[in-house]
Amino acid sequence: MTDVFSQWREGLSRTSKSAFGCLASLFGATEITHETWEELEAILIQADLGIETTTDVIASLQTQVRSDGLIHTEELQNILRKELRGRLEAPPSIHFSEHPAVILVVGVNGSGKTTTVAKLGQHYKSQGKSVIFGAADTFRAAAKEQLEIWGELLDIPVISGQTDGDPAAVAFNTIQAAIARKTEIIIIDTAGRLHTRYNLMEELKKMHRVVAKAVPGGPHAVWLVLDATTGQNALLQARAFKETVHVTGIILAKLDTSARGGMVFAIQHELCLPILYAGLGEKPEDLQPFNPDAFIEGVLSKR
Repeated sequence: MTDVFSQWREGLSRTSKSAFGCLASLFGATEITHETWEELEAILIQADLGIETTTDVIASLQTQVRSDGLIHTEELQNILRKELRGRLEAPPSIHFSEHPAVILVVGVNGSGKTTTVAKLGQHYKSQGKSVIFGAADTFRAAAKEQLEIWGELLDIPVISGQTDGDPAAVAFNTIQAAIARKTEIIIIDTAGRLHTRYNLMEELKKMHRVVAKAVPGGPHAVWLVLDATTGQNALLQARAFKETVHVTGIILAKLDTSARGGMVFAIQHELCLPILYAGLGEKPEDLQPFNPDAFIEGVLSKR
């Protein structure tokens, strides 16, 4: 457990030094005043909790301060920690009883989707499961080649199609190959798309339908990769994808390069979607199951 917490502290060092780091100057022997609440509100918004979540957190803290008769700002530290931790749910256990199990990985351009697919492949291989990749991003230049390089490095087969070809056909062919090879896990890398582009989102719906017809119960998971550095804009993306393809979980990529980690709270508060994994580095093994306790320790740790 100590190693896990150390990895999260290291991965979240930018977050704890910047937005959340400002909390250190707020907690002291001074009395809690109106200015204290204003400053705390500003820090939380800057940390990307979002206005709605921040307002809710502040209201809850004020209620606790009144009921417990707290006077000094240093007393706020512990109740803030407990308040934030209480807003994070541990991810559900992920067990696929279906073989093959199909995971659709979706997200906008530049979110780190293809690299995340590779990390997921490594994650399941380390559990002793057989994995196959579907390179259904047929539009982005070199997307297929990027996944094929990862496949070679990780010794995971990749099924691809022609450039500008039908991505749904690639998904179908990947499923057929997995069935023939008795592969346990299928991870399909879809084309990055803006959540505001109607035709591209409709294409994603088509792929979802094709997978559902190709394998019973498919897709068994639809995971949305969000770039942690994009802040509140990620919420708009998540809402659109959730409505279009029934997203079942979130993967936060590039969390280690983000100076603000508050979007974690906003995602769970406003979207009610579990955060399954977080990217804490560039290596395949740096994709970690989301750990609420380690996350809180990481962003609030004193440097």
